[in-house]
Amino acid sequence: MAQKKSIVFFHPDLGIGGAERLVIDAAVGLQARGHKVTIFTSHCDPGHCFDEARDGTLDVRVRGNSLIPSTIFGRFAILCAILRQLHLVCIIALWNYELDHLRPTHFFVDQLSAAVPLLRFLYTNVGVLFYCHFPDQLLAQKGEGALAVLKKGYRVPFNAIEGWSTGSSNAIVVNSNFTGSVAKRVFPALSKRDLKVVYPCVNTSNATQLQRKPMWAGRKLVLSINRFEKKKDVALAVKAFARLDASVRKSAILVIAGGYDQRMPENVSTHQELQQLADSFKLSHETYKSLPDPSVVSNTTSVLFLLSVPDALKQSLLASADLLVYTPQNEHFGIVPLEAMLAQVPVLAANEGGPLETVIEGETGWLRDIRKPEEWTAVMSSVLASSNPAELRSIGENGRKRVQAEFSKEQMALRLDHSLDQITNPPKQPSAIPDWLLMTIVVVGITIGLALLSTWLLFVGLDLVKPVEEASPQYNAGETITEKIIAVTTQMVRNEL
Repeated sequence: MAQKKSIVFFHPDLGIGGAERLVIDAAVGLQARGHKVTIFTSHCDPGHCFDEARDGTLDVRVRGNSLIPSTIFGRFAILCAILRQLHLVCIIALWNYELDHLRPTHFFVDQLSAAVPLLRFLYTNVGVLFYCHFPDQLLAQKGEGALAVLKKGYRVPFNAIEGWSTGSSNAIVVNSNFTGSVAKRVFPALSKRDLKVVYPCVNTSNATQLQRKPMWAGRKLVLSINRFEKKKDVALAVKAFARLDASVRKSAILVIAGGYDQRMPENVSTHQELQQLADSFKLSHETYKSLPDPSVVSNTTSVLFLLSVPDALKQSLLASADLLVYTPQNEHFGIVPLEAMLAQVPVLAANEGGPLETVIEGETGWLRDIRKPEEWTAVMSSVLASSNPAELRSIGENGRKRVQAEFSKEQMALRLDHSLDQITNPPKQPSAIPDWLLMTIVVVGITIGLALLSTWLLFVGLDLVKPVEEASPQYNAGETITEKIIAVTTQMVRNEL
């Protein structure tokens, strides 16, 4: 019998999204194999996370959320993310020694690799596995014109840190062959590394022959599930749906559901832009944060926006859906197509990136060019106006069988366990850091530290904020020191104006 492990996970923000779903599934799967699992995160809102993160299934601990905000005026997200992760590790490793008490045998780090070298320095006998969803520098928004040049310069040190810290991991696994090829291209130092593929999974334990349960009688459902982010290109679903013949569209509804966080400006702006797009096509629409009763939706509504749907509602939508449309360009993997196929829903996805490894053309769905909305409209029309329901049922059943065979939680946990076994006795030191990068980190760190310290001392001296030990209940409820400083600064500027 394999030796039991104490695996500590580090994830930046345990909200609702594909990366978060994978972390939860990985943790549950490894726990089911008899290992001790603990998850540390800088943020986890009980009202905006997966059930396993709040119902006691997993040991989730929120730390390092008292100093650095997630953004500063909606900017500097990567800088704040790195500082928050380093703060988290320092708190649990050097301040309260919480990490020592867990006696970790392995660290599982994903999405953000900045703390990997620190973990390897502090815990030389603990193997570090980094799960690469996709290089962060390729996910960052590029901007336009002069802003693009500024952002490119701003990203230089962070891209270097990402490449070095990722390479410092004892082992690296990726979520698809596509991601592996991109990672080796973006990070030359990884070109000769063995990047094993561990596909994300869906829970197949309760998968049975699905009975269709229409949420709206007499109306067919086209479903899109994605975070409200521009890069997900959900606008393509709206454009393709708007192109349908009026007679076909009248008897259908497009439901756009997914992760939405009011704290994230992009989520808010993307939702607004999608509403404006629907208006431009004269498509009536409604928005709900929850949908306790589907009957509240008007029969004339063409597009329904659902913000941060709970799992139970998502399952009801899948049980009612006639087609799942998955629109992201070059998505590194994409868990939603698997969830749809498990629910026997045919999938229409982009013919690039991760869906090429999950969706089989003509057997479990269709792959189409995202630059040609008319191709997506044609598939929608053929499904919504289909005269051969048996063919659609066959496609749905093929999808269910494929997911059960290739993408189960047990398979993912087994592959992760094997990868962890290979780093049980890791080398003692992380890869050497280049001198220029070390100097950059030191200079940036000292500058940020002095700026925060001087600002804090200034405001304490002016009696504009209280010291931490005298913090108000409002501060303890979640407002970071930096956020309070920003708020006070903003108010002072307004007063001057």
